[in-house]
Amino acid sequence: MGSIIRFFEDKTLLVTGGTGFLAKIMVEKILRIQPNVKKLFLLIRAKDAASATQRFHDEVIGTELFKVLREKWGEDFNSRISEKVIPVSGDVTSEDLISLEKSDLRDELWRDIDVIVHSAATTKFDERYDIAMGINVMGAMHVLNFAKKCTNIKMLLHVSTAYVCGEREGVILEKPFAMGETLNGTSGLDIWVEKQLVEEKLRKVRAEEATEKAVTAAMKDFGIQRATHFGWPNTYTFTKAMGEMVFGHFKGNLPLVIIRPSIITSTYQEPFPGWIEGLRTMDVFALGFGKGKLRCMLFDPESVADMIPGDMVVNSMLVAIAVNAAANQHPKIMIYHVGSSLRNPIRYDCIRVCAFRYFTKNPWIDKKSGNPVKVRKIRAFSNTASYQKYLTIHYLMPLKVFKLLNVALCHCPKATYINQERKIKFLLRLVELYMPYLFFKGIFDDLNTEKLRMEARERGGEEGGVFYFDPKSIDWEQYFMNIHFPGVVKHLF
Repeated sequence: MGSIIRFFEDKTLLVTGGTGFLAKIMVEKILRIQPNVKKLFLLIRAKDAASATQRFHDEVIGTELFKVLREKWGEDFNSRISEKVIPVSGDVTSEDLISLEKSDLRDELWRDIDVIVHSAATTKFDERYDIAMGINVMGAMHVLNFAKKCTNIKMLLHVSTAYVCGEREGVILEKPFAMGETLNGTSGLDIWVEKQLVEEKLRKVRAEEATEKAVTAAMKDFGIQRATHFGWPNTYTFTKAMGEMVFGHFKGNLPLVIIRPSIITSTYQEPFPGWIEGLRTMDVFALGFGKGKLRCMLFDPESVADMIPGDMVVNSMLVAIAVNAAANQHPKIMIYHVGSSLRNPIRYDCIRVCAFRYFTKNPWIDKKSGNPVKVRKIRAFSNTASYQKYLTIHYLMPLKVFKLLNVALCHCPKATYINQERKIKFLLRLVELYMPYLFFKGIFDDLNTEKLRMEARERGGEEGGVFYFDPKSIDWEQYFMNIHFPGVVKHLF
């Protein structure tokens, strides 16, 4: 099979979503372990080449993630980056994909690209349906059509999510979707019909002269409506599932790998522990808890929180590319679950305890008072009715009394009341969006992924340590206390 590191030598890669979390980790990793990679083209959403270059410098190599590589290369850092990494302006929602001012660069890409990594996506659970459809579904089609024009392509890797399974229970297999397949057995899922419905809905809402805020709300609601109609809990997982269907159904002879990571967390080891960017799913709650604003939560303490560090996801991607390109298994779609629920599960109660211990030992300092924020263990509610009752009694009713008293005393409580009411509504919205995962009963089978781990181990020596992604190596308590929560506080708070 040859060396995984050697596979990337003299190879040309195109990476969509070039400013995204996983894309940046992958680019840094390749440059660090294989400086003889030929070219890394990063597709960056921008109006022109200058804007793409600016975003690349500000949002990619300008981040702390590249500090190890910057120290390693010293004064040669900028020249070596400009030699190897090429930011390209474009948008996956466009049929052309890449907005090139010079046609010779497009021809160069079609001729030289060996690997395409499609990581561009919108990950908002309640994204507007028109936006999610454009990026997660039609974006997949546009990338696929571009890949078919690449005469030397050896691998197309698509980053999906393990939660395309919806709210299934039990062991969930690494199985591809058939075109039009639904989670609840409802017939009639047709991607082109969905696209038409989106366009019609958007025209109708705008014809009513609605404000942009109203349009956004209507399109968000429409996405959730269509998702639940076919069995998915939100627009994100629904459109990601349709994106998988596009790749699987129309790929032809292209070698295709689909990576399905679970909840992605901060880096475990490389290029340094604890790097994270953008609020991940669980970190929204860590943020509220650390600041003393989250005291109760709707979740099942015994449910498994399937998490995996970002660098482990990237390592699995690199091994999957090298192994499957070498195996040359073009007719078969290889799907890999990259998570921890099967081999090293962690329960939500463990995370709750770790959060309490961490923020008790390392309290958040309130900016207004300058005092440390005292936290209490989050109270868990196992059903929606009891949770809403608690919020009503302890928050909504006192807030209404406060409003009435201030009105009677001729005070002006409107801003305070609205602010508090908004916070409560935000909390209820978070619970609504994340509830399918706070009570998730599925376990992700990872037989295919274990075979990849065996490939990395069998090489032994250097590569066995370079491409680590075995969740059994994670001590979750140590990870949260010494890596993840410190990383979240440093990079996000």
